[in-house]
Amino acid sequence: MAIRATRMLNPKQVVGVDISGQMLAEGRKKIEKLGLNSQIQLEKGDSENLHFSDNSFDVTMAAFGVRNFENLEKGLSEMRRVLKPGGQLCIIEFSRPRPAFINNLYQFYMSLVAPQIAKAFKQDKQAYQYLNKSAKAFPERKDFTAILDKVGFKQTSYKALTFGMCCIYSATK
Repeated sequence: MAIRATRMLNPKQVVGVDISGQMLAEGRKKIEKLGLNSQIQLEKGDSENLHFSDNSFDVTMAAFGVRNFENLEKGLSEMRRVLKPGGQLCIIEFSRPRPAFINNLYQFYMSLVAPQIAKAFKQDKQAYQYLNKSAKAFPERKDFTAILDKVGFKQTSYKALTFGMCCIYSATK
């Protein structure tokens, strides 16, 4: 997300936060390879307890990560807290596809095929099983926008992509 935002919007600074040191190390390699060190700063941190001041950012974003928040409302509230008034929230997250026949294919793939492919390539089979489980448990579409409303966001909306396999959620502080 940080790289995409930098390329599309050319902001002065993008700050990425992740709780995983390993993810940050991989991100830093990509950023250095692309020559974006001066624009993108990566920091270790917990999205549910951000160390930034209130009203610090124009935009807060997350891609396929809020479903991992231990306390979803607290994490979303933190994202709202650090946004400037009028600032934008953008979240991309998995959801269950629609129509039903695509959902059935998707569930078959995620439950049985993807973990076996991971195992065959000596990848972490459990990670793919967790991905499927966490995506199923995540509140989606109107249920998620209702949570965004509850924590104080305005103009909440979503757009389903790729037959609904993921959604882009947006909101304003």
